[in-house]
Amino acid sequence: MTRRRFTSRSAVTRSRGFSLIEVLVVVGILGLILGSIFSMIGSVQQRARTEQVKVDYMQEARDFVDQFFRDINQVGYPNGRMIDTTSTQWVPPLPVPPTPLVNDNRVAAGLVKIDAQEIWFKGDVYGSGTVQSIRYTVNGSTACLQCLERSQVNKVSASPVTGQPPNWGTEVNDVQNPVIFTYFDTNGAQVFGPLDISTAAGAQKIATIKTVQINLRITNPAVIDPKTKQPIEMTFEGEVSINNCSLAAQSQPMSCF
Repeated sequence: MTRRRFTSRSAVTRSRGFSLIEVLVVVGILGLILGSIFSMIGSVQQRARTEQVKVDYMQEARDFVDQFFRDINQVGYPNGRMIDTTSTQWVPPLPVPPTPLVNDNRVAAGLVKIDAQEIWFKGDVYGSGTVQSIRYTVNGSTACLQCLERSQVNKVSASPVTGQPPNWGTEVNDVQNPVIFTYFDTNGAQVFGPLDISTAAGAQKIATIKTVQINLRITNPAVIDPKTKQPIEMTFEGEVSINNCSLAAQSQPMSCF
Protein backbone atom coordinates (compact mmCIF):
# COMPACT_ATOMS: atom_id res chain seq x y z
CA MET A 1 0.00 0.00 0.00
CA THR A 2 1.37 3.39 -1.00
CA ARG A 3 1.56 6.04 1.72
CA ARG A 4 1.25 9.73 0.95
CA ARG A 5 3.08 12.43 2.90
CA PHE A 6 1.37 15.74 3.57
CA THR A 7 3.32 18.96 4.48
CA SER A 8 1.72 21.86 6.29
CA ARG A 9 1.62 25.07 4.20
CA SER A 10 2.19 27.20 7.27
CA ALA A 11 5.37 25.29 8.13
CA VAL A 12 6.76 25.90 4.64
CA THR A 13 5.95 29.60 4.91
CA ARG A 14 7.70 29.94 8.28
CA SER A 15 10.88 28.34 7.00
CA ARG A 16 11.26 30.80 4.14
CA GLY A 17 12.80 33.69 6.33
CA PHE A 18 12.82 37.38 5.29
CA SER A 19 12.69 38.48 1.71
CA LEU A 20 15.24 40.93 0.27
CA ILE A 21 12.67 43.72 0.21
CA GLU A 22 11.90 43.23 3.90
CA VAL A 23 15.59 43.34 4.79
CA LEU A 24 16.05 46.54 2.76
CA VAL A 25 13.06 48.14 4.47
CA VAL A 26 14.46 47.30 7.91
CA VAL A 27 17.91 48.57 6.97
CA GLY A 28 16.36 51.78 5.63
CA ILE A 29 14.39 52.33 8.84
CA LEU A 30 17.49 51.71 10.96
CA GLY A 31 19.43 54.12 8.77
CA LEU A 32 16.82 56.82 9.29
CA ILE A 33 16.83 56.25 13.04
CA LEU A 34 20.64 56.33 13.26
CA GLY A 35 20.75 59.41 11.03
CA SER A 36 18.32 61.21 13.31
CA ILE A 37 20.31 60.19 16.37
CA PHE A 38 23.60 61.41 14.90
CA SER A 39 21.94 64.63 13.74
CA MET A 40 20.64 65.24 17.25
CA ILE A 41 24.07 64.51 18.72
CA GLY A 42 25.66 66.98 16.29
CA SER A 43 23.06 69.61 17.15
CA VAL A 44 23.62 69.08 20.88
CA GLN A 45 27.38 69.37 20.45
CA GLN A 46 27.01 72.54 18.39
CA ARG A 47 24.64 73.98 20.97
CA ALA A 48 27.09 73.10 23.73
CA ARG A 49 29.88 74.90 21.87
CA THR A 50 27.60 77.91 21.41
CA GLU A 51 26.73 78.04 25.09
CA GLN A 52 30.42 77.74 26.00
CA VAL A 53 31.21 80.71 23.78
CA LYS A 54 28.48 82.70 25.53
CA VAL A 55 29.87 81.72 28.93
CA ASP A 56 33.39 82.73 27.85
CA TYR A 57 32.12 86.08 26.56
CA MET A 58 30.20 86.72 29.76
CA GLN A 59 33.16 85.83 31.94
CA GLU A 60 35.53 88.04 29.95
CA ALA A 61 33.14 90.97 30.09
CA ARG A 62 32.42 90.48 33.79
CA ASP A 63 36.14 90.31 34.62
CA PHE A 64 36.75 93.47 32.57
CA VAL A 65 33.93 95.41 34.25
CA ASP A 66 35.09 94.34 37.73
CA GLN A 67 38.68 95.30 36.94
CA PHE A 68 37.69 98.61 35.38
CA PHE A 69 35.51 99.58 38.34
CA ARG A 70 38.31 98.76 40.79
CA ASP A 71 40.74 100.85 38.74
CA ILE A 72 38.51 103.85 38.11
CA ASN A 73 37.54 104.10 41.78
CA GLN A 74 41.16 105.00 42.54
CA VAL A 75 41.70 107.41 39.65
CA GLY A 76 43.36 110.61 40.85
CA TYR A 77 44.50 109.21 44.22
CA PRO A 78 46.60 110.76 45.66
CA ASN A 79 46.30 114.01 43.70
CA GLY A 80 47.71 117.50 44.07
CA ARG A 81 44.79 118.66 46.20
CA MET A 82 45.16 115.86 48.71
CA ILE A 83 48.78 116.47 49.64
CA ASP A 84 50.79 119.31 51.13
CA THR A 85 53.05 120.25 48.26
CA THR A 86 55.05 122.64 50.49
CA SER A 87 56.00 119.97 53.04
CA THR A 88 59.72 119.34 53.53
CA GLN A 89 58.98 115.66 54.18
CA TRP A 90 59.05 114.84 50.48
CA VAL A 91 62.30 113.10 49.52
CA PRO A 92 63.23 114.06 46.91
CA PRO A 93 61.23 117.33 47.06
CA LEU A 94 58.16 117.67 44.86
CA PRO A 95 58.70 119.68 41.70
CA VAL A 96 57.98 123.39 41.84
CA PRO A 97 56.70 125.56 38.99
CA PRO A 98 57.35 125.73 36.13
CA THR A 99 57.98 121.96 36.35
CA PRO A 100 54.51 120.33 36.26
CA LEU A 101 53.49 118.51 39.42
CA VAL A 102 51.55 115.99 37.29
CA ASN A 103 54.87 114.66 36.00
CA ASP A 104 55.95 113.40 39.42
CA ASN A 105 55.52 109.65 39.89
CA ARG A 106 54.20 110.06 43.46
CA VAL A 107 51.18 112.12 42.41
CA ALA A 108 48.21 110.87 40.37
CA ALA A 109 47.07 113.02 37.46
CA GLY A 110 43.59 111.49 37.33
CA LEU A 111 42.14 111.27 33.82
CA VAL A 112 44.82 111.82 31.21
CA LYS A 113 43.24 110.93 27.86
CA ILE A 114 39.74 110.02 26.71
CA ASP A 115 38.11 108.81 23.51
CA ALA A 116 35.29 106.54 22.42
CA GLN A 117 37.51 103.44 22.48
CA GLU A 118 40.13 104.36 25.05
CA ILE A 119 40.67 105.90 28.47
CA TRP A 120 43.95 106.67 30.26
CA PHE A 121 44.31 107.60 33.91
CA LYS A 122 46.66 107.58 36.91
CA GLY A 123 45.93 106.36 40.41
CA ASP A 124 47.09 104.20 43.30
CA VAL A 125 44.80 101.37 42.23
CA TYR A 126 46.01 98.92 44.90
CA GLY A 127 46.32 101.34 47.81
CA SER A 128 49.98 100.37 48.11
CA GLY A 129 51.42 103.87 47.90
CA THR A 130 52.59 103.38 44.30
CA VAL A 131 50.81 105.34 41.59
CA GLN A 132 49.95 103.31 38.50
CA SER A 133 49.54 104.39 34.89
CA ILE A 134 46.44 102.59 33.53
CA ARG A 135 45.17 102.45 29.96
CA TYR A 136 42.19 100.72 28.40
CA THR A 137 42.38 100.77 24.60
CA VAL A 138 41.06 98.78 21.67
CA ASN A 139 44.08 97.37 19.85
CA GLY A 140 46.53 99.21 22.07
CA SER A 141 49.31 96.80 21.15
CA THR A 142 48.42 97.11 17.40
CA ALA A 143 48.36 93.29 17.29
CA CYS A 144 44.64 92.59 17.84
CA LEU A 145 42.13 94.73 15.96
CA GLN A 146 39.09 93.69 18.00
CA CYS A 147 40.67 93.24 21.44
CA LEU A 148 40.05 95.60 24.35
CA GLU A 149 43.44 95.70 26.04
CA ARG A 150 44.65 96.97 29.40
CA SER A 151 48.06 98.36 30.27
CA GLN A 152 49.30 98.80 33.82
CA VAL A 153 52.75 100.09 34.74
CA ASN A 154 54.18 101.99 37.67
CA LYS A 155 54.01 105.67 36.87
CA VAL A 156 57.38 107.22 36.00
CA SER A 157 58.38 110.84 36.52
CA ALA A 158 57.59 112.05 33.02
CA SER A 159 54.71 113.37 30.95
CA PRO A 160 51.51 111.48 31.85
CA VAL A 161 50.55 111.48 28.16
CA THR A 162 53.77 110.58 26.36
CA GLY A 163 56.20 109.40 29.02
CA GLN A 164 54.57 106.19 30.34
CA PRO A 165 55.61 103.00 28.49
CA PRO A 166 52.67 100.55 28.13
CA ASN A 167 52.51 96.87 29.03
CA TRP A 168 49.49 95.41 27.23
CA GLY A 169 47.31 92.48 28.16
CA THR A 170 44.02 91.45 26.53
CA GLU A 171 40.85 91.98 28.58
CA VAL A 172 38.06 91.18 26.06
CA ASN A 173 38.14 89.61 22.60
CA ASP A 174 35.77 90.20 19.64
CA VAL A 175 34.75 93.73 20.62
CA GLN A 176 32.62 95.21 17.84
CA ASN A 177 31.01 98.47 18.95
CA PRO A 178 32.71 101.75 17.94
CA VAL A 179 31.79 103.55 21.19
CA ILE A 180 32.78 101.78 24.40
CA PHE A 181 33.35 104.73 26.75
CA THR A 182 30.99 107.70 27.07
CA TYR A 183 31.77 110.65 29.34
CA PHE A 184 29.55 113.13 31.21
CA ASP A 185 30.32 116.21 33.28
CA THR A 186 28.89 117.16 36.67
CA ASN A 187 25.80 118.63 34.95
CA GLY A 188 25.10 115.48 32.94
CA ALA A 189 26.26 116.95 29.62
CA GLN A 190 28.27 114.62 27.41
CA VAL A 191 31.96 115.33 26.96
CA PHE A 192 33.31 114.24 23.58
CA GLY A 193 36.84 113.06 22.81
CA PRO A 194 39.48 112.69 21.74
CA LEU A 195 40.96 114.85 24.48
CA ASP A 196 44.09 114.73 26.59
CA ILE A 197 45.75 116.97 29.17
CA SER A 198 48.70 117.95 26.98
CA THR A 199 46.89 121.20 26.14
CA ALA A 200 45.25 123.68 28.52
CA ALA A 201 41.93 123.39 26.70
CA GLY A 202 42.01 119.59 26.82
CA ALA A 203 42.96 119.53 30.49
CA GLN A 204 40.19 121.99 31.35
CA LYS A 205 37.57 119.92 29.52
CA ILE A 206 38.72 116.61 30.98
CA ALA A 207 38.60 118.20 34.44
CA THR A 208 34.81 118.51 34.16
CA ILE A 209 34.22 114.77 33.69
CA LYS A 210 32.34 113.15 36.55
CA THR A 211 30.83 109.96 35.11
CA VAL A 212 32.04 107.28 32.69
CA GLN A 213 29.58 104.91 31.02
CA ILE A 214 30.62 101.59 29.48
CA ASN A 215 28.88 99.83 26.61
CA LEU A 216 30.44 96.61 25.43
CA ARG A 217 29.16 94.54 22.50
CA ILE A 218 30.96 91.25 21.90
CA THR A 219 30.31 89.11 18.84
CA ASN A 220 32.16 86.76 16.51
CA PRO A 221 30.63 86.46 13.01
CA ALA A 222 32.21 83.02 12.66
CA VAL A 223 30.29 81.56 15.61
CA ILE A 224 26.62 81.06 14.69
CA ASP A 225 23.83 80.27 17.11
CA PRO A 226 22.18 77.09 15.71
CA LYS A 227 18.79 78.21 16.99
CA THR A 228 18.68 81.79 15.69
CA LYS A 229 21.12 81.28 12.78
CA GLN A 230 22.73 84.59 13.81
CA PRO A 231 26.21 85.32 15.18
CA ILE A 232 26.42 85.04 18.95
CA GLU A 233 26.29 88.47 20.60
CA MET A 234 26.61 89.62 24.21
CA THR A 235 26.07 93.18 25.46
CA PHE A 236 27.16 94.70 28.78
CA GLU A 237 26.58 98.15 30.21
CA GLY A 238 27.81 99.94 33.31
CA GLU A 239 28.43 103.35 34.84
CA VAL A 240 30.95 104.61 37.36
CA SER A 241 31.62 107.99 38.98
CA ILE A 242 35.04 109.55 39.46
CA ASN A 243 35.28 110.44 43.14
CA ASN A 244 38.78 111.35 44.25
CA CYS A 245 39.27 114.42 42.10
CA SER A 246 35.77 115.84 42.41
CA LEU A 247 35.85 115.50 46.20
CA ALA A 248 39.39 116.79 46.61
CA ALA A 249 38.34 120.39 47.33
CA GLN A 250 34.97 121.82 48.22
CA SER A 251 33.32 124.14 45.68
CA GLN A 252 35.93 123.27 43.08
CA PRO A 253 35.43 121.97 39.54
CA MET A 254 36.31 118.35 39.16
CA SER A 255 40.04 118.33 38.74
CA CYS A 256 43.07 116.69 40.31
CA PHE A 257 45.24 119.82 40.15
